[in-house]
Amino acid sequence: MLDWITSHRVEIVRMTLEHILLCSIALSIAIVVAIPLGVWAHGHRQRMTLVTIVTGLLYTIPSIALFALLVPIVGLGTVPVVAGLVTYAQLMLIRAVVDGLDSVPADAREAAIGMGIDRYTILRTVDMPLALPVFISGVRVATVTVIGIATIGAVVDAGGLGSLILEGIQRNQTVMVMTGAIVVSALALGADRALVLLERRARPWVQPATDLDPAEAPPADPAHARTTNAPAHPAGYAGSAMTAGASA
Repeated sequence: MLDWITSHRVEIVRMTLEHILLCSIALSIAIVVAIPLGVWAHGHRQRMTLVTIVTGLLYTIPSIALFALLVPIVGLGTVPVVAGLVTYAQLMLIRAVVDGLDSVPADAREAAIGMGIDRYTILRTVDMPLALPVFISGVRVATVTVIGIATIGAVVDAGGLGSLILEGIQRNQTVMVMTGAIVVSALALGADRALVLLERRARPWVQPATDLDPAEAPPADPAHARTTNAPAHPAGYAGSAMTAGASA
């Protein structure tokens, strides 16, 4: 297996890059579509019900069937696969936007309203920053899903690692199938881990954990803590964002 991988490493790298590009384009478009839809549906039960039903029904369509339905419209290649992946990702991304906005503390919004900040500025400087960690969690799920479904795009000539797996099945070459599956799995795991780290970075109000035993920690100086500690609550972080937004 290692000999085959070594002799075909250029093709494997090319297919891997094709797969990454295909998934990146689909996720970028999906996020751009999902954010305004999630904002539109947030706080309105009927809108959210409609969005959930539509995206849920679209998600139940088998990927091969959806790609086949799109081929007569847009032809073979990456376009039907990108369109299908964008469609599948909406169920997770829109839900993540709504859940993220629901997680924003009410006192943060009330403070912004009390400062006379308009609705758009509140959405941009308060809601979005505080909803970002929850939204990234939804992006993680969507990313892993898109990376997996994109392999099926090989049946409509979309390229990527699915072509390696499909060719291996046609030739009855187990090494090709295993190589494609391993690389796809590695991409999914790597993307998930990267987004986990990004999610942690998106929570600046969370104090980092330390390896110091609490019993061995030095006593805190209350006066020093009052003057130096950063806000530990999202509402405190939002206050800084609102002040910056109001002064901008």
